[in-house]
Amino acid sequence: MRVQRVGHGFDVHRLAAGRELRIGGVRIPFARGLAGHSDADVLLHAVADACLGAAGMGDIGVHFPATDPATCGADSRTLLRAVQKKLAAAGHRVTNVDATVIAEAPPIAPHAAAMAANIAADLGIGAAQVNIKATTTEGLGFTGRGEGIAAAAVVMLVAE
Repeated sequence: MRVQRVGHGFDVHRLAAGRELRIGGVRIPFARGLAGHSDADVLLHAVADACLGAAGMGDIGVHFPATDPATCGADSRTLLRAVQKKLAAAGHRVTNVDATVIAEAPPIAPHAAAMAANIAADLGIGAAQVNIKATTTEGLGFTGRGEGIAAAAVVMLVAE
C-alpha cells in the first residue's frame, strides 16, 4: 500500500562578510554569504528538514549535527543526497517539493530554475517536481533589515 506523507522544513542563517553565498546549491554573487557550520545553504537545509520530517526521521541536526567536525564547511548538496539515500533505504520516495526563499536581497528569481534543477538531481526526481519561489518581508524583521535569509519548504513523499 502506498502512503503519502507531507513534511515541512524551515531554516534561517545570518548574513556575514567573508562568506560565499550559496542558495539551492547555486553560487550567487553578493557582498555577504550565510554563516553556519556547513555552507549554510538555507534552502537545501529547509528541503532536507522537510524530507526527514515527512519520513518521521527527525531533522537535519539529528543526522548532521553542528558539533560534528566532518560536516564543518560541508556542501549542503552532499547532505541532501545523503538524506535522499536515507529516505530510499527506508522505502520513501519524494514526489514533489515546494519551497520559498525569504530575503530582501539578492534577487532569487533569476536563480530559481538552477536551484530547482539541483534539488531535483539530488533527490532523484524531475525538475518539474520542484518549485522554488521567493518573497520579501517588505523591510520588516531580520530578513527585511538584511541581517539574514530564511527558507521554508514543503515536501510530499510516498512510502512504499
